[in-house]
Amino acid sequence: MTNVKASSTSGNAQPLIEARDLVKVFGGLRAVDGMSIALNRGEMLGLIGPNGAGKTTLFNLLAGSLRPSEGQICVAGHDLTRYGADRRLGAGLGRTFQIPRPFAEMSVLENVLTGRQDQLGERLWMNVLTPGRVASEERAAMEKARNLLDFVTLSKLEHEPARVLSGGQRKLLELARILMADPQAILLDEPAAGVNPTLLELIIDRVLELNAQGKSILLIEHNMDMVARLCGRVVVMAAGRHLIEGKPEDVSRDPTVIDAYLGGVH
Repeated sequence: MTNVKASSTSGNAQPLIEARDLVKVFGGLRAVDGMSIALNRGEMLGLIGPNGAGKTTLFNLLAGSLRPSEGQICVAGHDLTRYGADRRLGAGLGRTFQIPRPFAEMSVLENVLTGRQDQLGERLWMNVLTPGRVASEERAAMEKARNLLDFVTLSKLEHEPARVLSGGQRKLLELARILMADPQAILLDEPAAGVNPTLLELIIDRVLELNAQGKSILLIEHNMDMVARLCGRVVVMAAGRHLIEGKPEDVSRDPTVIDAYLGGVH
């Protein structure tokens, strides 16, 4: 186990996502306070810490829904610190949310299709000039969306409104929607929260499959059993800072981590 500030990288390979010295200030509160973290290509990395540690704020900074007060964020070697979530997604970084909010009255299939990026049909003049290309692209998008629904086992519900889905099914739907954009890296925000054991096993299986396909995954999760099963490396945050990192079994026994979870750090 290491006690360095920044996450280690594999050999000399450039990390897929690298954040350096991130600070986010809300009023007088430093929610993220000099945090550095790196996600290597093909890695599954866990991010843990007690409530209030700043994990979700860090995720929002990495995903582009918040801009850091200080620090730098690079995706695939490109400095995207000043760019928002759309640009990050275009660069290959997708994220899910702890509480998914699908378009409730749209069908499950339509929700997945909202994840497609930069479609020709979004430009009115392309529908006039190249209707054949637009139609072909839409057919391909429909086929891909249906394949993704099959991947997350929601095919039988494709025509149902998203409001009928359980909490776990909504998380699977959100994962399918993100996959429509073909991200290289996925930030998963507490995928186990509020999910029954059967669906949790399915989510774990799908995440493992995505990683086997080459997706890099950064996971926030309170379920340490899930973290231990999925992640070879874990970074611990406390009070907005990098506390420690290492293998899950080592981190879970570390006195500083135990102290943070039991109230030594808030």
